[in-house]
Amino acid sequence: MQSSASVDNWRHSHVFDEGNPLAERNTCWAVVLTAVMMVAEIVGGLMFNSMALLADGWHMSSHALALGLSVLAYGAARRFAHDVRFAFGTWKIEVLGGYTSAVFLVGVAGLMLYQSVERLFSPSPIHYDQAISIAMVGLLINLACAWLLKDSHSHHHGHHEHDSHHHHDLNLRSAYLHVLADAATSMLAILALIGGKFLGANWLDPVMGIVGAGLVAIWAYGLLRDTGRVLLDAEMNAPVVAEIREVIDASPIKADITDLHVWRVGKGKYASILSLAVTDAAEPDDFRRQLSIHEELVHVTVEVNLLRG
Repeated sequence: MQSSASVDNWRHSHVFDEGNPLAERNTCWAVVLTAVMMVAEIVGGLMFNSMALLADGWHMSSHALALGLSVLAYGAARRFAHDVRFAFGTWKIEVLGGYTSAVFLVGVAGLMLYQSVERLFSPSPIHYDQAISIAMVGLLINLACAWLLKDSHSHHHGHHEHDSHHHHDLNLRSAYLHVLADAATSMLAILALIGGKFLGANWLDPVMGIVGAGLVAIWAYGLLRDTGRVLLDAEMNAPVVAEIREVIDASPIKADITDLHVWRVGKGKYASILSLAVTDAAEPDDFRRQLSIHEELVHVTVEVNLLRG
């Protein structure tokens, strides 16, 4: 049994994620830019009788709301970072923000599909020149927001590069997908408006809307899947789980895993509860030291049970 001069040696912080202040600031700017463009498109749609612009403006309003949600999630995670009610920190508030944004994206895709099908069967006259001009400005704004929110992958590259996908900021990714969806639909709207103006192909506008709805739905599904796994702790197939098993199998102290739980507590950071059965006397610290080579394991609890023959 090990002894120590102070109980503080075993105390540790439950703040496992350092946050993302740059992403939070850039998301704030994206909210402002998106809201300004939303108003411009709605006013332009009403003035020039463009259903395409009006629909895109209201579509953009849902994105502004979702981006605002991402900002609130960052703020809440930071504010409650040291609140003792959160057993494993507040990072999952950001993940919850990303999940909720993905739900908004599903709604956006459904609304786009409905409006596009409706416009396909009930076309309305469009003032093409004005509509194209505003749509191009909207595209530039969307691209500026996408540049602000693009994940620079500034996470820590530990010695597990194969798991780098799990280091991404899911809240930032949700905001990025919202502006990317806006940029894609703006681009499709511009192509459709140009086709309608020069080729007389009025059907292009609603068809491009249907294509855009499909793209948004695909992005939303991917985000729902990734954030849902984290929120439900459904990541026992993560590479780090196999790595824990490998360490125990290679241990100089013969041990069998009788129970193992692994879940994420930050970007690329995991907690684990490990129960072992041993035939020779051993201390939990013996196994914690062996597992410490995996830097992504930031909170490890080991229980050792001695088998008596």
